[in-house]
Amino acid sequence: MPSVPELTEEEREQLLTDHPQWQLVREGKAIIRTFQFGDFSEAWGFMSRVALIADRHDHHPEWSNVYAKVEITLTTHDAGSEGGLSIRDAKMARAIDGLV
Repeated sequence: MPSVPELTEEEREQLLTDHPQWQLVREGKAIIRTFQFGDFSEAWGFMSRVALIADRHDHHPEWSNVYAKVEITLTTHDAGSEGGLSIRDAKMARAIDGLV
């Protein structure tokens, strides 16, 4: 499988400027955001909507759910030689942010 280009330093900075609720993690190789909802049903509904977007984008998040909290990590495993952030992650962050 061909490697996907990683975002440049400037592109990563722009991603965080455009999506300030996401935080850079894993030494700049991923972004993470925590979402808090009113209850489990709201959190699950949100996850269902994200799942549909992920399938359309063919780019699936790493995530966890505990009751009303959902934590999403975005990274591209085939970006660069060891994985990292790519345009795929920027598009997913924008789509996910559009849900809330």
